Amino acid sequence: MAEQLRLDRLRRFVTELGDYLAVETDEAAILDRGQQLLAELVRHDDWLPEEFTRPDPERYQQLLLHADSQQRFSVVSFVWGPGQRTPVHDHRTWGLIGMLRGAEDSQNFVRAADGSLTADGAAIRLVPGQVEAVSPNIGDIHQVSNAFDDRVSISIHVYGANIGAVKRAVFLPDGTEKPFISGYSNSHLPNFWDQSKEISAA
Repeated sequence: MAEQLRLDRLRRFVTELGDYLAVETDEAAILDRGQQLLAELVRHDDWLPEEFTRPDPERYQQLLLHADSQQRFSVVSFVWGPGQRTPVHDHRTWGLIGMLRGAEDSQNFVRAADGSLTADGAAIRLVPGQVEAVSPNIGDIHQVSNAFDDRVSISIHVYGANIGAVKRAVFLPDGTEKPFISGYSNSHLPNFWDQSKEISAA
């Protein structure tokens, strides 16, 4: 018999982050506490439903796991097929990236004096259990790619908004912005609040 998913981990993360956001508005504090909570979530790879781990051969998948009813945050599973990457883009809100499976490279960019974009240092490689932060206040333009050409990688992203509905931008090398709204790759959400099987098994 297959082991039961530990959806309680995701429930705990959503509840604790929501409780914290109810009393804290300072972004630095939110990123600090959020990193702690997300690191605890991605330290375990036994809770994400299989349907939110499947790659698409054409493009990376942005699969919504949870959207806060007050639009304070959203939780997304990013599934990277071999060699897949994003365009250079921004977020326009704070965000946290936690590596669950595989590895990904994040290359940050800054604007040069002429408005063009230049790489800001070397790419950062995230491996399982690691968490990285982004925000308009600390650096918000980057490109993310699967670190592997032969396997799937999965990261869990948390944003300070319903990220699929945020008006953002992708960037050309000269710094020109192309507006976009990402939406989500899935059409339904996991019912991770159903605890009936866990209670029955106890």
